[in-house]
Amino acid sequence: MYYKTKIKDTVRIPPYRFENPLEEVAIQTLNETYEGRLDKKLGLLICVNAINHIGEGKLIMGDGASYHDVEFEAIFFKPEQHEIFDGEVIDIVDYGAFVRIGPMDGLIHVSQVTDDYINYDAKRGALIAKESNKTLDVGDLVRARAVSVSIKDESTNNIDNARNSKIPLTMRQNNLGRFEWIEEAKQKSKKGKE
Repeated sequence: MYYKTKIKDTVRIPPYRFENPLEEVAIQTLNETYEGRLDKKLGLLICVNAINHIGEGKLIMGDGASYHDVEFEAIFFKPEQHEIFDGEVIDIVDYGAFVRIGPMDGLIHVSQVTDDYINYDAKRGALIAKESNKTLDVGDLVRARAVSVSIKDESTNNIDNARNSKIPLTMRQNNLGRFEWIEEAKQKSKKGKE
C-alpha cells in the first residue's frame, strides 16, 4: 500500500546551489538522501514530493552551506499482511517464483503456487504443476496475497535494498494465481451455475 507522510528534518543546501530556487533544491537534496531508504515502520520511501514549510537558513562556521529546517511530504510503499498484489513474474528458481510488486519483490515458494505438486523445469525456467499441468513462466502476470511482512531498516539509501527484501506471497486461494488461471476458474464457475 502507498502512503503519504509528513516528515520534519534539516536539509543542507550547498553554496553552489544558492542561485537555484530553494524549494526545488531542497526536494532534490531530500530525494538524493532518502529515496530508496527502508524504514521498519513506514516502509520504502519512494519520493519526496512536496515541501510544506522551509525555515530560514542557518550557517555553521567552517561550512559555506545553509541549513534549513523543513517539513516535507513523502510517498512510502509498505506492503501489509494479507494485502493482495498484482505483479509480474521476474525470475523462476527451483524453490519458487520472484514477483515484482511495485517497487519491491515478492517470493512465491513452490508450496504456495497451487494445491498441486510443483516441478521445476530448469531448461525452460518454469514451474509446472504435476496433475493440472498449470505452468508459471517469467513474464506471467499473477495475483498473490502477502503471507507476512517483515521489513528491516536499511542504513544505506539504495533502491536495491528494497529489491533484496522479499515479501512472502501465496497463490493458493480462490481468485489468486496466474491471470489465466483466475479467468478459467471464473468460466468454470459460470458454466456450473447454468
